[in-house]
Amino acid sequence: MSTLRTRIRPAAGRAARPGPEETAQRALLLRLLSLLLQYPDAELTAERPALAAAVNALPSSPAADELAAFTTWFTAQPADTLESHYVEIFDLRRKSSLYLTYYLHGDTRRRGMALLTLAQTYRAAGWSADSGELPDHLPVVLEFAALAGPRAGEAPLRRHRRGLELIHHALSDVKSPYAGLLTALLSLLPPASDAELAAVAKLAAEGPPAEDVGLDPYSGTGFAPPGTFVPPTPARPTLMPPLTGPMDSEPRR
Repeated sequence: MSTLRTRIRPAAGRAARPGPEETAQRALLLRLLSLLLQYPDAELTAERPALAAAVNALPSSPAADELAAFTTWFTAQPADTLESHYVEIFDLRRKSSLYLTYYLHGDTRRRGMALLTLAQTYRAAGWSADSGELPDHLPVVLEFAALAGPRAGEAPLRRHRRGLELIHHALSDVKSPYAGLLTALLSLLPPASDAELAAVAKLAAEGPPAEDVGLDPYSGTGFAPPGTFVPPTPARPTLMPPLTGPMDSEPRR
């Protein structure tokens, strides 16, 4: 059985947590969202039938229905179309970047500390992403949420609700099918407050904080600063080139 199919199941070496069936279904939803939001490399596209079957087996819910609509589109597209669409919306549009700390901190020293704190949270829970990605990459955050449970595991998602809302708006504006995945995710979180929605509108208009002049935002964190965009090469899921630069309102050509 492929690695990807195994990852749909509870992580090896971890005892299943006791609780209602809804808890297990919620974890599976988060795990599927993590997989579907990764770069569609050869391994992921080869597993589209397995992913679609897992989604179709979910009990009906707003989140499951969104995933079903997405996988219908996802399984019907040529592999090169999926790759180019992913790069277009997640790498060339800063308002739909999947690096969550960027929305709160921009490329400032505060972002470096936020990355370090997130990595420490993972280690404290006994989990290592082992993906080569920054710890704030949304598929990584979703994988942790699926493994660690609704309270501690989903805390990073709740903390970055503003960024998730902005990604959702940006994807909806360009009518990307990936917007449905963000719709599904947001339906699993507490409703946004008026203050959060106002902050999202401000963030969309002004962008994240500007870089602190003279400060290395990654100094002392153990993370290298993201480089300029390089088209992704086939790799295991979650391996994507890092992102830098100001938030763009339009894609670069």
